[in-house]
Amino acid sequence: MTFQRRRPVRLLSTLLLSAASIACTGTVTEIAAAEAPVTRPIRAAFLIVDGVYNTELMAPWDVFEHARHYDPEGRGIEVYTVSPAGGEVVTAEGLTLIADHSFSTAPQPDILVVPSARDSRGGDRHNLELIDWVRSTGSQADQVMSLCWGAFILAEAGLLEGHASTTFPKDYALFAQTFPDLDVRFNVSFVHDRGRLTSQGGARSYEAAMYLVDLLFGEEVARGVGSGLLIRWPMPAESRRVFVTGN
Repeated sequence: MTFQRRRPVRLLSTLLLSAASIACTGTVTEIAAAEAPVTRPIRAAFLIVDGVYNTELMAPWDVFEHARHYDPEGRGIEVYTVSPAGGEVVTAEGLTLIADHSFSTAPQPDILVVPSARDSRGGDRHNLELIDWVRSTGSQADQVMSLCWGAFILAEAGLLEGHASTTFPKDYALFAQTFPDLDVRFNVSFVHDRGRLTSQGGARSYEAAMYLVDLLFGEEVARGVGSGLLIRWPMPAESRRVFVTGN
């Protein structure tokens, strides 16, 4: 696979925070541009299982899908869904989806996205087939992203070891108790730490996805996506609650 380095992403003014605005976050630093494929779209695989939540699935999906309309090189992000066996998946809110791929047919993505699902904190964590696929696929992806309780799946797969992370605010304590060796960050919209991007979820899922588009394609493309979705970008000062260490 051929890669090139994008231009530097100028997010320092957006991401620098006062110590009083974040609890337990450490140092925020400027990040370098991420690498992206030269000859094809970036591939983003979305893991979907029964009980997946609409918002955590569709917020990043919308943002990523719209990137192709604003990428001056015309590639953007190719998004597709993956479920354990393929076929129908019913979301927590009752929407029926047809997965594009099963675990056995899905191409290796550049970005693995794990949205929150109803059983992410419980039964899904003990599904060995699911956890093995997340571990194998995520370990080969350039970026791994979770929304809300999706962080429980990444942690179970061992993908958050040595990385700072966050999850749904009401479950900070449960997350920290379940995975006591992890570096859990509180009161932040999202955390990006060396290829691991974890989000509080809900409406905050848009912020994490917009950030990743900015990282991959630059601020102008992210602004374009935001203009189409009526999302203000860069994030306004009152929303600058993030923790970033690097790609």
